[in-house]
Amino acid sequence: MAKITIPNNPTLEGLLDLKANIPFACPDGDELCLQLLKPRWHSGGKGFPLVVFIQGSGWTKPNQFWQIPQLSLLARRGFVIASVTHRHRANAPAPAFLKDVKTALRFLRAHAEEYDIDKARVCAWGTSSGGNTALLLGLTGDDPAFEGEDYAGESTCVQAVVDCFGPTDVNKMIDVQYADKPKTEENTFYALGGCNPDTYQETLRQVSPIVYVEPGRTLPPFLILHGDADALVLYEDSEAFYDKLVEQGYEADFVHVTNAPHEGTFWSLPLLEIIFDFIQKKLA
Repeated sequence: MAKITIPNNPTLEGLLDLKANIPFACPDGDELCLQLLKPRWHSGGKGFPLVVFIQGSGWTKPNQFWQIPQLSLLARRGFVIASVTHRHRANAPAPAFLKDVKTALRFLRAHAEEYDIDKARVCAWGTSSGGNTALLLGLTGDDPAFEGEDYAGESTCVQAVVDCFGPTDVNKMIDVQYADKPKTEENTFYALGGCNPDTYQETLRQVSPIVYVEPGRTLPPFLILHGDADALVLYEDSEAFYDKLVEQGYEADFVHVTNAPHEGTFWSLPLLEIIFDFIQKKLA
């Protein structure tokens, strides 16, 4: 290489910090931590918009690092991104996972100054069961049924939602799509519902986003993405959820990914650009 001269980078523009394993709650003695990607440069007092990301896990404990490489692409554009976790469905049935993620969001808002976050610009983004959680965040903001005492006074409303192949009608999944699976602790949905034959259906209804789409509500914009070769969460369920949002007059966009399974080849750089563009526009 020939001799070249370049200036230094006094503001550290374009560089990131990964702050790992930040504790935000300890329900039932189970310490929960989040992973935080943030710009190393400063927002100048405005605060960076926040993306709360929930990795799919079948409502077990998520692998919070799975999408860190892709999330870092968005963080470099001037976003704080928190990859969060929640309790395992076997130890804490629904709606514990939603309460835990809401606690993480309240924690982040309570520490907005420390992490250079604009608490008025928040997007929830999730995949699979995490997509279900992201949808519920958008649909149950500040709903006392799902709030906890930690960081009381901070809102759990979000300003945008991105859902990648998340379950939208959990009762339909257990009663129709997976009707042949025995009602035992090994059944994901039965365990999520608390393994109680008398109450599991009502519990699962609480965490079925489609039931919250009713007229006259104030809801954030939604971006829904799903592959038509997904055998775990049916494409048609996301489409039905999108149709209901639009019929009720809510803002929603839908991305149909052809021949895409659950995870895997669903992902591409063009798809990530669609997500990043949506988040940037809605949180601008």
